[in-house]
Amino acid sequence: MDWMNQLSGLLQQYGGGANAAQAPAQVDNDFDRLAQSAPNSAVADGLAAAFRSEQTPAFGQMVSQLFNNSNGQQRASLLNTLIAAVGPTLVAQLLSKRGGGLSGLAGLLGSGQREVTPEEAEQIPPDAVQEIAAYAEKKDPTVIDQISDFYSQHPTLVKVLGAAALTIALSQIAQRQQRGA
Repeated sequence: MDWMNQLSGLLQQYGGGANAAQAPAQVDNDFDRLAQSAPNSAVADGLAAAFRSEQTPAFGQMVSQLFNNSNGQQRASLLNTLIAAVGPTLVAQLLSKRGGGLSGLAGLLGSGQREVTPEEAEQIPPDAVQEIAAYAEKKDPTVIDQISDFYSQHPTLVKVLGAAALTIALSQIAQRQQRGA
């Protein structure tokens, strides 16, 4: 818990609860500091709180935003996490409804392919990912924790979610620290 000692002042700032509407101007820098010192599990816990918060956009929308800003490998990992949550057949059905260049990938998933490659992930539009993520959240709410764990390893990318999400994440981490968790 040495990281908590290093960041005690920062955590105290956010310990009173999240007011995402009044995010501190330095929240990006604060999140960077925390992400460099805290274990991934603490960062993941904060991200999960941001994904579940009523003060942030819907989970699917936030995941779509992350997907849009991710590289091919990150996109594939995200999609494979979602596919594991809802199954390749359902993802194939969602993609086939969209038509266009996605019908080939939909066919592969429908025929039993269980994972998407980085090249295939580049073909999928962010709005399709939003739909898949929203469905995955309803089918298996633990997908939020899985996505949070994945993106805790990419804290620079997480900053695209904006000040409100970062404030909620920091607040969650600070409150857990105060409770001694």
